[in-house]
Amino acid sequence: MKKLFSSMPIYPDNGLAIVRIAVGLLLAYHGLEVFDRETMQSYLTWDNFKSGTGEFLVYLGKSSEFISGVLLTLGIYTRLGGLLAVGTLSYITFFVGTGRFWYEDQHPFMFVLFGVLFFFTGPGAWSLDKWLNRTGK
Repeated sequence: MKKLFSSMPIYPDNGLAIVRIAVGLLLAYHGLEVFDRETMQSYLTWDNFKSGTGEFLVYLGKSSEFISGVLLTLGIYTRLGGLLAVGTLSYITFFVGTGRFWYEDQHPFMFVLFGVLFFFTGPGAWSLDKWLNRTGK
């Protein structure tokens, strides 16, 4: 009970890893739409994507979601995966959405915040980054 009310962290690396893996799986799941031609074509009917670069932007965005999700799930190039999520989901929040991250664009903006978190903290436990950078201890 003492630990529950303490200001000291409880297994911070493991907790961070659990959140990283969950966020990574969610991003990868959303990015899987890149492999569904019908869904991708439906995005092209949105006003934001009716320009000449619309198809490129749709495929770039969904590919970025998928790639950042895989990187975060595995914990490899975690900071790069976080930045990729920040860039992609910021565009979705402020250009595809209305930019009202406190109301209707909360969902993509939460991924932006998680991307910032993983950029600054790194992967936590259970990551390929940690395994590849071990120093023989």
